[in-house]
Amino acid sequence: MSGEILSQNEIDALLSALSTGEMDAEELKKEEAERKVKVYDFKRALRFSKDQIRSLTRIHDNFARLLTTFYSAQLRTYIHINVASVDQLPYEEFVRSIPKMTVLNVFQVQPLEGNVLMEINPHIAFAMMDRLMGGHGFGGGKADGLTEIETKIMSNLFEKSLENYKEAWSTIVDIETEMANFEVNPQFIQMVSPNETVIVISLNTQIGGTSGMINLCIPYVVLEPIIPKLSAHYWMQSDRKDPKPSEQKLLQQSIHLAQVPVIAELGSAEVTIQDFMQMQIGDVIQLDSSVESPLVLKVGQRAKFTAQPGILNRKIAVQVIDHLARGEEDGE
Repeated sequence: MSGEILSQNEIDALLSALSTGEMDAEELKKEEAERKVKVYDFKRALRFSKDQIRSLTRIHDNFARLLTTFYSAQLRTYIHINVASVDQLPYEEFVRSIPKMTVLNVFQVQPLEGNVLMEINPHIAFAMMDRLMGGHGFGGGKADGLTEIETKIMSNLFEKSLENYKEAWSTIVDIETEMANFEVNPQFIQMVSPNETVIVISLNTQIGGTSGMINLCIPYVVLEPIIPKLSAHYWMQSDRKDPKPSEQKLLQQSIHLAQVPVIAELGSAEVTIQDFMQMQIGDVIQLDSSVESPLVLKVGQRAKFTAQPGILNRKIAVQVIDHLARGEEDGE
């Protein structure tokens, strides 16, 4: 059946046709089975689930925020970066989608195998360089006309930003980033085979009045060892993960050294506001406990022990007599 919603009259007519034999239920099932056949393009093999794509989006949302802070401090101007899309496609298709001459940074993410490619639109790259040189952030210029000095300035700026990529991935895996290559022609960079699946994260970037895209291309071979960690199940497990024995020992030591207030309560009394306002030095307040009754010893705000008063080394002290039962604790 088609995916459209039927009215009640159409449903009644369909049931009537089935009951009178005008329509054959077996033929309908056969047609439905035939419609379930879908065309599959092996050149666009989908190796990542929606769950894993969402995890990658979350990681790079964090990366976009870190980049915004980093570039705002470096360039001293308005910067805004956010994730526009996260897609999986063949490497060849990604190369065709970027300009013929652009700014390309290839960097390693040890201990993961392979390289990651960061493509910065020339308008964005030149706006950054113009700000570094004291300009207003003009985004004009062509990538194929870069001088050695301009190449050095750009590569240094982008290399420093890779520390933010390391931090963005820290919740999943510890990586060490290192710049491997700086290029302007994508045809000179062949990281993987043309049909290899890659993840492309597109970042909307605005620097002052200049806007453009920063694209991150991550080959499947890079993410393959950590794919299980990109599932929601792993995230929930990591949240409930028990501490290691060394962490437990450190936690116990910290708890043992923690200081808590201990209060010996002689008793209590209730007075009216009027009596309280008229209270003078020398007035006596009658407590609700007798002299023979043991004191209540509180740890924090919870009654835990009974005690008797005394003196130790010429200082007022209390001696613990007994431990209060749980019901008596809760009643305090």
